[in-house]
Amino acid sequence: MSQQNYLRRFVDDFLDETMPHLPAFMITGPRASGKTTTALERAASVLRLDEPAVADIFRDELDRYLTRLDAPILIDEWQYVPESLGAVKRAVDTHTGSGRFLITGSVRARHMQNTWPGTGRFTPVKMYGLTQAERTGHLDAVSFIDHLFAGDLPHQTFDSAPSTRDYLNLAAQGGFPESAVLPPSLLSRWHEGYIDELITRDVAELAEIKQPRQMLDVLKAAALNTAGLPQTTTLMEASGASRYVAEKYLSLLEELFIIEQVPAWQKNRLTRMVKTPKLHMVDTGLAMWLTETSPEAVEFDSGLRGRILESFVLAQLRPLMALSSQSVRALHFRDTNGDREIDLILESRGGVTVGIEVKASRRVSRRDARHLEWFRDRMGTSFKAGVIFHTGDYAGEIAERIWLLPICAIWDTL
Repeated sequence: MSQQNYLRRFVDDFLDETMPHLPAFMITGPRASGKTTTALERAASVLRLDEPAVADIFRDELDRYLTRLDAPILIDEWQYVPESLGAVKRAVDTHTGSGRFLITGSVRARHMQNTWPGTGRFTPVKMYGLTQAERTGHLDAVSFIDHLFAGDLPHQTFDSAPSTRDYLNLAAQGGFPESAVLPPSLLSRWHEGYIDELITRDVAELAEIKQPRQMLDVLKAAALNTAGLPQTTTLMEASGASRYVAEKYLSLLEELFIIEQVPAWQKNRLTRMVKTPKLHMVDTGLAMWLTETSPEAVEFDSGLRGRILESFVLAQLRPLMALSSQSVRALHFRDTNGDREIDLILESRGGVTVGIEVKASRRVSRRDARHLEWFRDRMGTSFKAGVIFHTGDYAGEIAERIWLLPICAIWDTL
């Protein structure tokens, strides 16, 4: 069902490549990230199970109903008829054919063990908010991770590189397709409505929340600590929640793709490493709304500026990692003395690493590479490259296998 003015996403190429070979796809991601819109672009038939009349008819004759529809069939908001997954499983098991089902909706699958028959039948597809590459049509940026792991990085000046304020404006806009087209004056209302829906509807699908205000306080504390390593006691003090409740809230928010807890990188060859995960808000627009800050205010708050830009960089990389042929995961490193820290370590399945630092400044010196150099020297050949992302315009090698890159190099063609 071709849609006028459809903005092509990174996952479209993946779906184009895999749908001719595999039968069913489960698309997950944050609310309002564009899952249904992308599925509609290729669906021949649509079942909207959040519409009571459709749900009632479908529930009465699950298997026969599916046989009447032209494929690909989009089953949207599947959780309103959980039995729909069983019907898809039976259709996949008893009939041949590829590219037949696209399923979107709640992330409750992991909480519904008795009704989750998808293992081995559904191909998972993760979608996140819009990246700058998708907004500007630079979908060839999907190869950026491969460039990193090949050590194939540029020596050049990016003449159109944004300023620090420009990056913060982009961070404040966030990555939700609906918010991306709004003027700044309406962003606050949109984010307020999003958080209200999140807590009153999405969280309620996963667990009973007796004190919604308490959960909102935990979320605000998480936003203030984005790209940080907050102790659970910090979140407890901010919300008045017990340790159990605070940890439960974090788990729910991670299930809903609102936060991400990036694990600590751990290897025996390096001792005295912090094991605490680093917390990131998945969407920087939500983070800035929750902290009640503007791009102007953040620009003059060096601590928050650095954390927002680090989360912004991760937001640009996250969809690329999900689709990379390298099977990359994101980690972080900090030693127990706090003497050495690396913002992100990308690690391939084969153990090859790329170290990443994010500097919220146009001026970067060799001294800023010292932690990456230390890490390179200890990792040897398994260290492929180090990158210092900055808000200037110059790209080049600053030390052996360590590069300076403007943040915009992620989406500008290399």
